[in-house]
Order: sequence, then structure tokens, then C-alpha cells
Amino acid sequence: MKNEIKLYGTFRCHKTKCYKTFFEQRNLDYKFLDVEENSNFAEELRNLYSNRKLNFPTITVNTKKLRNPSEKELLKWLDK
Repeated sequence: MKNEIKLYGTFRCHKTKCYKTFFEQRNLDYKFLDVEENSNFAEELRNLYSNRKLNFPTITVNTKKLRNPSEKELLKWLDK
């Protein structure tokens, strides 16, 4: 089964840029959802958290939500 990867973040966020590079270097398909440029993406991200904050970067891998994961943690969930 192919993973559905979403990256919630902003173009100006250094950590978001690092995750984009991580995915691109590994030729992984992912959707980048800029929460500053698109209010629908911001609302999607708020709905992931009970406090409704814009906690970015957040990565979802299928149904798993990862808030600013380490590379090791991210690789673990991508391998599942």
C-alpha cells in the first residue's frame, strides 16, 4: 500500500523546508499544504488538534499524525 503523505507548513518555515527536502531526496510523493496561503489547509490542520492551533510543521502519513518528527521517527512511519 502506498503511503499518503501530507506536509502542513509554510514556505517561510525553516523546518518545513527541511521536510520538503527530505521527501524530495527520497523521491517520495507528498502534498505540501501551505497553511498561510490557503485557509482550507489551515482549517484542516486545526482539525487535527484538540486545541485547534496551527501546529506546523505537521506531517500525516495515512492516518498517523506527526508533529515536527525526527528523521528516525518519520522513517519508521514511512516504512509501515
